Formats: sequence, structure tokens, C-alpha cells
Amino acid sequence: MSVSPDLPSSSVSVLPTNSSPTMAPGTYCTLFEGDEGKCDAVIIVKRVTASLSLIGCIFMIAVIWLFKKYQFFAQRLILYLSIAALCDSIAYLMGDQHPDGALCDFQAFWLTFFDWCVLLWVSCITVNLFFNAVRQTKTDRYELIYHIVCWGLSLVIACLPFIADHYGPAGAWCWIAGDQATLWRFFIWYGPLFVIIFLMFVVYTYIIIHVNRKVKAWEGTYDPDTERSKQLLKEEIKPLIAYPFIYLIISIFPLINRIQNAVSNDPIFALVILHALTSPLQGAVNAIVYGLDKETRSRLTWTQIKMALQRRYSEPARIQEYLPETDFPEMAPDIPKEEQQMENQHIPEENMPNTDDKLPLADN
Repeated sequence: MSVSPDLPSSSVSVLPTNSSPTMAPGTYCTLFEGDEGKCDAVIIVKRVTASLSLIGCIFMIAVIWLFKKYQFFAQRLILYLSIAALCDSIAYLMGDQHPDGALCDFQAFWLTFFDWCVLLWVSCITVNLFFNAVRQTKTDRYELIYHIVCWGLSLVIACLPFIADHYGPAGAWCWIAGDQATLWRFFIWYGPLFVIIFLMFVVYTYIIIHVNRKVKAWEGTYDPDTERSKQLLKEEIKPLIAYPFIYLIISIFPLINRIQNAVSNDPIFALVILHALTSPLQGAVNAIVYGLDKETRSRLTWTQIKMALQRRYSEPARIQEYLPETDFPEMAPDIPKEEQQMENQHIPEENMPNTDDKLPLADN
């Protein structure tokens, strides 16, 4: 999420509540006592990592579209996650540091909204895997509910900081600022984030324990459900168990930076850089975890991609009867002339047999 605190108190004049610090003309750097060199370095790091995430999201969306993976519900969930992460990457790519105003508020709202969308879609994928692996129930009917929760709840949370104008310049980009910034940052984002990460650890651990117990209980015998569980554990669950760890890693530096912001008005350049390096990486991480599974990697060859594109843009095959041309009568089927006349003869509609009538039963 956002990077750093407002300008240190040593370089800020006395301002009214919720006002932005007065900076030198032509600069909006509110970090490191207005050192634009360091601010530019943070911006560059942020844009590079956001660009990697943008590329990762485009790759994910392209693979799902090209190989028609969206026909499967689990892959549609990953598609929705990729779209949210794509928009989140755009938020991190938005311009330089903005002064307080409508554009800054829009960037802060956009960032909060899509950060929450990404987190909630990851949570839905986890819940969906739990239902499939543990409860063994189909979850397609929950698709609309997932949309309402992910987009609707994110919208409500993103609108909360508009109360008392809590959006504003917050370092290298716009986010939650003001006198109660620390409280709002932990209430809006960091508190729920780490609670959800902890719950993901619990859910994935339970899924693995449950599937392992089921597999061991049927050892030595062939059972279709057991084979399915083994395949599920090998190809779907084990790769995803790394995701909470990765999510924790990319969230820990922003949390440390926020804690430092809460206890000191002097930002640490290294922490700010690490924050800018890890926060926009969600799209790239999603592409690695969800998009580079064994099946997808096996299809990422030029031959497979070319065939998929041809299937995408070629006309669908039509199944119809083929009648040989009269130029080659020797190859034409030997159809009696009477049958040809009957085929060409028009039967009036009133003389057509009534197929609804039941046929008489044959006498024994």
C-alpha cells in the first residue's frame, strides 16, 4: 500500500488540521526533508515493480483467454484476480507525487479499492479450494456471491477514508494521510491484511492435513476418490500453500515501515525503498503462483501457442453431408434413381406423417 509518512516535523511549517505541508515551489516531495533525489529513486523503484506486475497480469489474462481456461470455474476466479491486480498495478504507475486535491484523492481511492479486491479474490480462491478439497462440493453457484463480496466490500472500505478527508499525499504516492493516518492505515488495511494472511495459513494447513489423512487411510487399495485427492494435493494444493508465505513476505516491509512511521517522523530511506519494491509486486506474484503450474508451462511452446491462436481465429468446423461433384460420376454413390426422385419430391405438409401418434403394438 502506501509508502511513507508526511514530511518530518523539522521541515513542516505550522499548518491547519488535514493540510498538506508547504514545499518548495515545483516540488511535491514530502519525504527526506524534500530530498528530490531520494524521492525520485523511490518513484523509479515503484514504477519498475508495478510494470513487472502489469506484465504478469497481462500474461495471466492472455493465457486464460488463449487456452480457454475460463471454461473452468477455478480459472475464472484467477482471471478475476488478475483483472483486479492489473488495475492495482496501474494505480502504482500513476504519475509522480501529487499535491492534495481531486487527482490525489482518486489515486488513493483507486489504490485502496483494488488492493482490497486483490486480497478478497485471493481469499475467495482459498475458500473455493477448501470447499473442493475438504467438503468436495461444487462451488460454481457461489460465483455471483464472490463478485458481490469482492467488488462490493472493497468499494465500501475504499469509501470510508473520504469521511473527514483522510485521503491525501502520503509519501511516494497518495493514500491515507492526516492527523489520524496511523490509526486509519491499520484499521483500513494492515489489521485486516494480517488477520486474513493468518487465516489463509490455517485453511491451507487444514486442507493439506485433511487430504493427507484421506490418502493414507486408503493406502494399498485403489479408490477413484483417493486418486483424485492425490492428484489434487500434488497439482493444486501444494503449489498454492506457498502463496500465504509469499503474501506475508511482500507485506512485511510495508508493515515495518508503517510501524516506523508511527513512532518517528523521520522516514528511513531503506525501509521506504523496500516498501516501494514489494507493495506493487502482487500481480507478478499471482502470475508465478497461479499461472506457471505444470499444465500451463507444458503448453507455453511456440507450437502450442500457434495452434491455440489458429483455433481461436479459425471458423468452427461444420459437420454436413458431402455430395460428390457430378464432374466425377465414377466416384458418386450408387443411388437408385427412384430414391433420388423421392428425395427431390416435395411432400405436402398435410401429408406428412404425424410423429406424435403412437405406433400400434405388434401382436404376439
